[in-house]
Order: sequence, then C-alpha cells, then structure tokens
Amino acid sequence: MQICVFLGSSPGQCEQYLADARKMGRYLASRNIGLVFGGASIGLMGELARAATEAGGTVTGVIPKQILNIEIPEESVSELIHVDTLAEREHIMFERSDAFIALPGGFGTLEELFTVLVWNMLQYHDKPVGMLNSAGYYEIFKQLLTHQQQQGFVSQGWVDSIVIRDDVESLVDSIVAMC
Repeated sequence: MQICVFLGSSPGQCEQYLADARKMGRYLASRNIGLVFGGASIGLMGELARAATEAGGTVTGVIPKQILNIEIPEESVSELIHVDTLAEREHIMFERSDAFIALPGGFGTLEELFTVLVWNMLQYHDKPVGMLNSAGYYEIFKQLLTHQQQQGFVSQGWVDSIVIRDDVESLVDSIVAMC
C-alpha cells in the first residue's frame, strides 16, 4: 500500500506542523506503507520524507524539472521521479497511490487536495482522502465544507467522506481501514 501526502514546501509558523510531518513519515514506515510525495527536501515535505526514510520506509518523490531550483529535491528517497509539468506530477502521484492525506500547506497543497476531491466526486476514483488537522490548521476548511453543504453545493455524503483527524495514528489507521 502507498499513501500520497500533500503538504507544504515551507515549514509554516507552528512547530507542531514539523513534528506531525516527522511523525507521519515514521508512522507510515512503521506500518510498512509506502510514501508518495512532491519530492522536495525543504519545509514539511523534507521533514516527512527524511523521517520516513530514516525509519526504513519506502519513499517516492515526484518533482517537476521547472521547480528544481525552488523545491530542491530530496535525494535520500527510494525513488525520485523528474517530470515536466505539475499536471504530470499529480498524475503520477495519483497513479502510484491508494489514498491521499493532506497536512498543512499553501496553495499547492490545497490545489492537490481539491484535485483528488473533485476526481472523487466525479467518480474518477474511490480512493480515501484525509486531512491531518495539525494544531487546528484545517478548522477553517471544516467550516467551509459545512457552509458549502448548507448552501447546497456539496452533499453531506461528500463532506462525510473526507477523513479529518487531529492525530497521525488515527488518521492513517482510518484511511487504511477504508482501502
């Protein structure tokens, strides 16, 4: 089994984000779950990948050539795939993964998360999607989902299908149970 993790290439402003990224990497490795991620050595991405690698996990990074000077590749991974476009990155990460988890991050993280959520809604896949609410990071997103549902744009079933947990183990265990 492999889980794709979307997360920031920046460390963020909260030490809990870094701690949870490391914990996620170690926990995936301890469960013998392969990690697929964006390939960068910086920010939360780098912390996640190094923790998984140091714990003996299998780690696949996928990074576009155009951003090699921005998101410096993590060389300690089991496999590093260079692609030409962000769309190709997403496609490979999707194809290689059985489920998706979002940790804190910026626009790129949200874009990847929304992509797999939309693909799920349109029935391109039925892979589980989860979010780690590290230090309350996704509380506003949960409010947005409730608002979208109340306004008739998203069904309650779709809202309920997104696994949102406050701790790494509970989130990963819930996602694995859905696979």
